[in-house]
Amino acid sequence: MKNFLKTTGISFAAGIAGAALWTTITTSQVQPDITVAPNQQEQVGQFANFSTSHAERSNPPISFVEASENSTESVVFIKNFSGSDPRRYSMFDYFFGNGPTQQVSTGSGVIISGDGYIVTNNHVIDRAETIEVVHKKQTYQARLVGTDKNTDIAVLKIEGENLPAIKKGSSRDLKIGEWVLAVGNPFNLTSTVTAGIVSAKERQINILGGDFPLESFIQTDAPINPGNSGGALVNVSGELVGINTAILSRTGSYTGYGFAVPVDIALKVANDLIQYGEVQKAIPGIDAVEITPELAEEMDIRSLDGVIVTHVIKGGAAEQGGLQRNDVITRLGDQPITGMGSFEEALSYYYPGEKMPVTYTRAGQQQSTSLTLQNLEGSTGILKREYYSSRLLGARLEAVNTIEKDRLDIDYGIKITALSRGYLRDLGLRDGFVITQINREPARDPKKVGEYLENYSGRLLLEGVASNGQPFMQSYNVR
Repeated sequence: MKNFLKTTGISFAAGIAGAALWTTITTSQVQPDITVAPNQQEQVGQFANFSTSHAERSNPPISFVEASENSTESVVFIKNFSGSDPRRYSMFDYFFGNGPTQQVSTGSGVIISGDGYIVTNNHVIDRAETIEVVHKKQTYQARLVGTDKNTDIAVLKIEGENLPAIKKGSSRDLKIGEWVLAVGNPFNLTSTVTAGIVSAKERQINILGGDFPLESFIQTDAPINPGNSGGALVNVSGELVGINTAILSRTGSYTGYGFAVPVDIALKVANDLIQYGEVQKAIPGIDAVEITPELAEEMDIRSLDGVIVTHVIKGGAAEQGGLQRNDVITRLGDQPITGMGSFEEALSYYYPGEKMPVTYTRAGQQQSTSLTLQNLEGSTGILKREYYSSRLLGARLEAVNTIEKDRLDIDYGIKITALSRGYLRDLGLRDGFVITQINREPARDPKKVGEYLENYSGRLLLEGVASNGQPFMQSYNVR
C-alpha cells in the first residue's frame, strides 16, 4: 500500500512538471520576445486608452435623466370645466332632465415664463368655462390669454412668481433620427415621460381648423396618448422643441405616430397672443399647392420640390412683386421649399411689413423677387383685432378680415367662431357663419352686435353668409 501511494504521488508531480514545461515552450513559440522601451510603453498605453475613449464617444450611452429633470417641472396638468352655465339651457332642457351637467376634460401645458404664462393646445381648452392648472400639487385658476386655431396653440396665464420656465430649443435645428422625449399627463397620469426619435419633419396631416391652417408637424414615435396634448416635446438636453398635439390612431391611443407643433412656430404664436392679442400672420397674397408627379408631368416641371402658385390675390403682395399663376416657388429667404409644409413654416416666421426674398421658376427659368408682406386687413402694420366673447350666445364674435371679404364677396360682417351650446346655436347658426345685417342694420362691430343679441326680444331678422358662401336670411321670434 505504501509503495502504491508513493508511486502515485511521484506520477502526479511529474505530470504537473511536464505541463508547466509544455506551457513555457509553447508560449515562447507563439509570442516572440519583444523588448519595449519605456517611452514606447507609454505610447502603447496611450493608444489603448484612446481606443476605449473613442468607442465611448462614437456610441455614447443614452440617458434621459438630465432631459427629464430639466423638463418635467415645467409641464403642468390642465383641467377644462364646461357645460355648467345655466344660461345656455332652456326650461325644456330642465324639464327633460338635460340641465347643466359639468364636464371635465384634461390635458397638459408648458410653462414658458417665470411669471406664469403657459402654452397649450387650443383643443385642450376649447369651450372651457373655467380652466384650472395643477403644478406641484398646487391648483391655480387660469386666465385665457388667446387662442389660434390655425396652429392649435393657446396661451394661459396663472398668478405665480419664479415658476420653472422650460429651456427653449430650436425646431429648425432638430434632425430626423434625433432622440426626443414627450412629457405630459396621459390618462391623468401626471409627469409622464416617454422616449422616441424624430421620425419626420414638415408633416401635414390635415387636422387643423381655422381659416389659414398651418401644418408643419414634427413626427415622432415617442408614445403620445390622450392627455399628452399641450405637453412638451424636448431634446436630450431637456430643451423644448415642440408642443405635442396629435396622434394618428385607429383606436384613440398611441399606435406609433405622434405629432408636435415646432417650438419656433408655437412660441412665435404665443408671443403674438401675449403682446398683441392676435397672431400677426404675414400674407404673401397667393394660393399654392404641393407639386405632385401628375402636376409635374402636366406642367413639365423637373423637380417635385417647391409649390405651385394657383391664384394671385388682386392688389396683394405677390401681385405687386410680379408673381404669376403657375410660378413654382423654390425658396423663401434662405429656406429651401420642398412642399407646402416647409412653405407655410418658412412664411410663419415673418411679420406683416417685412420684406421676404422669393426664388421661383417660370417657364423653366429661375427668377427672384422680394415681397412686402401684408396683414389680414391688406395693410402692413401690426394688427389688433377685436373680439366679443359671450357665454349666453355661446360664441365668440369677430369682424371678418380682408381675405374673407374677398372670398365671400361682402363689404363687412361679423363672424361666429368658437360656437358652443347657447343662443346662437339654438337659432340654427353654425361655426363660421357671417352676420351681415341685423334687422336691416349693418353688422360691423363685434361688441355692439353681441350686446344687441344678448338683450333683444321680439321679431329678429338676420342676414348673412354661410361659410361655404351661401346667402342666408331668416326671421325669428325671440323672447
